[in-house]
Amino acid sequence: MSRKRALVLGGTGMLAGCAEALVADGWHVVLPSRRYAPIPAVEHNGNGDGNGNGHRKALWVQATWSEPAALADGAARALGGPADLLVAWVHRTERISVLRAVAPLLAPQAPVVEVHGSASANPVGGCPDPVLDGHPTQQIVLGFVRHAGRTRWLTHQEISTGVLAGVRRALAGKPPAVHQVGEFRPVHR
Repeated sequence: MSRKRALVLGGTGMLAGCAEALVADGWHVVLPSRRYAPIPAVEHNGNGDGNGNGHRKALWVQATWSEPAALADGAARALGGPADLLVAWVHRTERISVLRAVAPLLAPQAPVVEVHGSASANPVGGCPDPVLDGHPTQQIVLGFVRHAGRTRWLTHQEISTGVLAGVRRALAGKPPAVHQVGEFRPVHR
């Protein structure tokens, strides 16, 4: 049985819950980032003792977006084969260079989930075009929550839940689309 491989860019911060869910679903997840943030997930060895003698299913790779080629090299070693899924939350200034650098690591037709902050999209112009032609792309735009006359940022849990819903749509082969999590922007009065 071949293992499913996911490359999650931005997965040690606000997408940690999404990465943890993929690991729990049996994915081998690679997390390139500046800071080490372990996801405590171990594949059990099959004898039911849960002693952790199995294989790790989440690997952190030291990387920065400002060095996309080095990021891709480290991710390639950690993946151990083509990625079946890419989830990417990369700042818009580095987004294109980083996604193009990791493109050769993806299996043909592997789905992509691009996550954007509300500043990256607007109601008139929409989202930036997906970077990786040839890969079906779900785009997630993160907004705000309005409650009791105030607005607030989304919590890490709300972000992970929204992105994971996009991942599930991507893995189900749904047509590429843009999905809003929360409201687009707070209304200033």
